[in-house]
Amino acid sequence: MNPNHFFKTACLFEASLIVVALLLGWIADINPFAPLYFSEPAIIIGLLGTLPLLLLFQALFYLPQKSATDIRNLLLKTLAPSLHQRHWTDLLLLATIAGVSEELLFRGVIQPWITAAWGMTAGLYASSIIFGLAHAVTPLYALLVTLVGYYLSLSMDMGGGDSNLLIPMIIHSLYDFFAFIMLMRLYRASNPST
Repeated sequence: MNPNHFFKTACLFEASLIVVALLLGWIADINPFAPLYFSEPAIIIGLLGTLPLLLLFQALFYLPQKSATDIRNLLLKTLAPSLHQRHWTDLLLLATIAGVSEELLFRGVIQPWITAAWGMTAGLYASSIIFGLAHAVTPLYALLVTLVGYYLSLSMDMGGGDSNLLIPMIIHSLYDFFAFIMLMRLYRASNPST
């Protein structure tokens, strides 16, 4: 696929999830923006909360197990070729759109919708599982993303006080950005002619 076409399509797809979140929120009578507000502690927690996910991603890329190498090879064959020629600001834009839109949908609408129907525990687990299934490129990756979804759900309450959607949005966006950068560097190192 043409890298420019991929980038535009990825940005548009991710941005369209905001429309999906708004539509589902309207159906469920949930304002996905309600738990989103600026606070300095949320920013600090979001920045620090990114570190465990980056360590997980780094470990995943260097584990010799076949299931881990399958994920690495899949990402290097599918995602990296379309991203390696992009400027870092493009990667930041895509990561931010993905982090904001996916968190708005999964933590801003799906989790509270399920919570309202079946309770907090069901909302936490079900939204995390749905998040993992939405990213199911391999069985291990689906499991890892489910656990990441659980972590992102829990992170909403790490700031003390009311839940804040800004925390998982920051974590998700920064994680995606640094994962894109790492993928791009690994791809360039393994394909020096590009």
